[in-house]
Amino acid sequence: MPRRPSERRRVPAPVLRTRIGSKRAATDQPNVTGDGDSPLTVRFWVLLVLTGVAAGLSGIALMALLHAVSEWAYGPGAGTGLLAAVERADTWGRVWPLLLAGAVAGPGWYLLRRFVPGRTDVDDAVWTGDARLGLRRSAGTAVLSEVVVGLGASLGREAAPKLMGGVWAALLAVGAGLTVEQRRLLVACGAGAGLACVYDVPLGGALFVAEVLVGTVRLPVVLPALACTATATVTAWAGLPAGPVYPGLTAPATTPSLLVWALPAGLLIGVLATGWVRLIALVSHRGPRRTGWRLTAPLVAFGLLALAGTVFPQLYGNGADLAEQAFLGGGALLLFAALAVLKPLVTALCLGSGASGGLFTPTLCTGAVAGAALGGAWSLLWPGSPVGAFAMVGAAAMIGAGMQAPLAGLVLVLELTGTGFGIAVPLVVATLVATAVARWLDGYSIYSARLAAQPSSEQAT
Repeated sequence: MPRRPSERRRVPAPVLRTRIGSKRAATDQPNVTGDGDSPLTVRFWVLLVLTGVAAGLSGIALMALLHAVSEWAYGPGAGTGLLAAVERADTWGRVWPLLLAGAVAGPGWYLLRRFVPGRTDVDDAVWTGDARLGLRRSAGTAVLSEVVVGLGASLGREAAPKLMGGVWAALLAVGAGLTVEQRRLLVACGAGAGLACVYDVPLGGALFVAEVLVGTVRLPVVLPALACTATATVTAWAGLPAGPVYPGLTAPATTPSLLVWALPAGLLIGVLATGWVRLIALVSHRGPRRTGWRLTAPLVAFGLLALAGTVFPQLYGNGADLAEQAFLGGGALLLFAALAVLKPLVTALCLGSGASGGLFTPTLCTGAVAGAALGGAWSLLWPGSPVGAFAMVGAAAMIGAGMQAPLAGLVLVLELTGTGFGIAVPLVVATLVATAVARWLDGYSIYSARLAAQPSSEQAT
């Protein structure tokens, strides 16, 4: 029996109304859908471009603040190379910035959460809320986040620009009278644009919007996501460098050793990612409750980080320098193994103290050093691949599994390093296996694990 033509209709309808000779509909291709509940009107596209510009400008301002704080605390060059600056500092020079961060962060975030209304969780606002975010509380949270990261806290720098990109989208959407579904899409695009512009990853940022924040890779989502991340990235070039975050890496090539290693490494990293996500959930929901502890917990946490940092200065900051060290293969195998354990622990310590910050770079960093440690041990049995190639595969697998977004994880690592296509198959194998293992074992991500408890007693599985 011949198949009936698709009854789905494009909304808005295409300019060419007649079907092709087969009489089949364009919507037989699953991603070629109508706009659904989020019509891409002219007003929406104008707001999308404005959101991209605002996200790019916010990214410039927040990165300037981060670099200024780092260079004030650790000396010239710390804004672009924190690890080298920390290594040059004496013991007191390593300790006092983190103690200051704790002394500022505890009261600062307490006052914001206690007295300034407004929502600051972009993910929750998009997934379950009405896509509204509070400007004053979000701006204060973003500034504090970059200050403490600049002072050496083990948290990611992308949380603040991601938040502010979502905030500008929310304000524009509410002001223009968009529907709730349109607001959610615009806020998701703004958040992805904030992440994209500070790392110069427009394609990875768009996939982050589609795969993580919206959860579907179809044209009415991908097109605005790409437009917003590209706009923000180009805008940010006015004040931020263009090009890979990790430039000058040697282009690795696939070897039999690397290809075979990718499968067991994916299994192990999938388990590691599951434990990491569960640790995030534990500290996120078992944080300080009493007022006195909320005020002092960051000081204690950052003080412990400073103590560990006297021995392992690589633990300072978001982990970007540590990831670069792994990509370059510049470190001892045992050092990488130790840091693969210590970096997530100190990051969880900072997060559990009540501090606000990102988890993207700490997750990538953990995957990179874990990959370097596992790959270095593997090379003792089967030499032939540089440690940096194993680190790159580990980073992609950890990001894909940790975010539960394998496509975004792969593309983000390729864009951040500017290389890696020569090891595309090992990258895909390890990321696929790690994400599948984490999904089978648990299914939460570094974002869903942090969602606040809902007032309803019903719990989703």
